[in-house]
Amino acid sequence: MREIDVKMISDNVAEMCIEANYYLSEDMKSCLNNAVESETGELGKKVLNSLKENLDIAANDMIPICQDTGMAVVFIKVGQDVHLTGGNIEEAINNGVHKGYVDGYLRKSVVKDPIYRENTKDNTPAIIHYSIVQGDKVEITLAPKGFGSENMSKVYMLKPADGIEGVKNAILSAVKDAGPNACPPMVIGVGIGGDFEKAAIMSKQALTRNVNEHSDKEYVRELEKEMLEKINSLGIGPGGLGGKNTAFAVNINTYPTHIAGLPVAVNICCHVNRHVTRVL
Repeated sequence: MREIDVKMISDNVAEMCIEANYYLSEDMKSCLNNAVESETGELGKKVLNSLKENLDIAANDMIPICQDTGMAVVFIKVGQDVHLTGGNIEEAINNGVHKGYVDGYLRKSVVKDPIYRENTKDNTPAIIHYSIVQGDKVEITLAPKGFGSENMSKVYMLKPADGIEGVKNAILSAVKDAGPNACPPMVIGVGIGGDFEKAAIMSKQALTRNVNEHSDKEYVRELEKEMLEKINSLGIGPGGLGGKNTAFAVNINTYPTHIAGLPVAVNICCHVNRHVTRVL
């Protein structure tokens, strides 16, 4: 049994909040550079170059990539051979978010109640998803999610008879409805199967997967490829001003489901698709 003090989790979460908001991940940086080279639309190319300049300034000056520094979403996998000491893990995660957003001068965007909207002033509480896994390590993935793109996301409860064509239409419909509002080029996370909430969680988790990695299921890999091609043929383009780069990637996760259902969640993210993972 390995002991881990929850303060270590708190300290890492604080650093990750700042890292994710100041620096673009390597996979997204590669996507942006490729898009600058491949974009044929004049306005689209200007938008991509402006985005690239903004990202360079953010990294060099250590300031946020975007004014919307998101709501902190945390996926945490705790090894069953880990004994957490020193306090409550949920409090530790939220303490880390508090410290990261206050010390990093990141915008505090969370309100205490969805109707009576008083700001919590430290961006807590985070959205936390726990998994118990094998081993003696703790893996933390932090993905600050801005709501310009979050508000464009959809859940569809399809009929089994809708099949894969219904899934394709749902994904395309969500992207068309999002248009320029999700700050394209986008990354599209898709969850297929499970139930209402499982599909939504899978779609959010899909956004944290390296965009250069693909599903180990052949039909899902083909679906990711086909959807990316169809989305980029829509012509929405960078900033919604036209061009061939509407999306960088389509990441799809699947799960078994009920005989009577075909849930599909489409979680759309903007061009920065912030995510950081650390293993303790």
